[in-house]
Amino acid sequence: MLNVTLRALLTSLFLWLLIGCQTAYYKTMEEFGYHKRDILADRVEEVRDTQIEAKDQFQSALEQFSSVVNYDGGDLEALYEKLNDEYQASKKEAEAVHDRIASVEDVAGALFVEWQEELDQYDNPSLRRSSQQQLTQTRTRYDKLLRAMKRAEAKIQPVLATFHDQVLFLKHNLNARAIASLQGELSTIETDVNRLVQEMEAAIDEANTFIKTLES
Repeated sequence: MLNVTLRALLTSLFLWLLIGCQTAYYKTMEEFGYHKRDILADRVEEVRDTQIEAKDQFQSALEQFSSVVNYDGGDLEALYEKLNDEYQASKKEAEAVHDRIASVEDVAGALFVEWQEELDQYDNPSLRRSSQQQLTQTRTRYDKLLRAMKRAEAKIQPVLATFHDQVLFLKHNLNARAIASLQGELSTIETDVNRLVQEMEAAIDEANTFIKTLES
């Protein structure tokens, strides 16, 4: 019981420190003339660029898997190592995408809370309505962007899991017969990767659109 309570307290302390650090970070950046809106634009750009890298990496992993199942002689161990390297690189890109999306959610949440609170500081009703309308529009566009990013991210894990299974299978069965048994998996993996690429491209397009709205 004590351990559970202690973990809960430590978790709460960690979250409190994290929130405090983030608040201090945003405040410091604003002192240098770099506001949450600017940070949000930069982080959306980072997500977009990371998604482009992830898309290219998963396509590269697919090409490597295709070369494995079309094995026609050569060093099986080297073939396995190449596929494993592609899997590890894909896993790393997936983690980067997840972290970048989380950083966007963090600053967007802080921006929208601040913006909503500052609406009460207006004396001019017309300007307040205009700002409220802009806030609503920005939130709507952001929600659309976030859904696109989340959809793309959701496609990553099933593909990663499939690649992991193939790598693990080859690790324990480095022979031509085992590789031949994987040929039936190629079309399924191709379909999954192509769907992932489509979702990534849709999210990338949404990111570009959102960045333009912030800059306008």
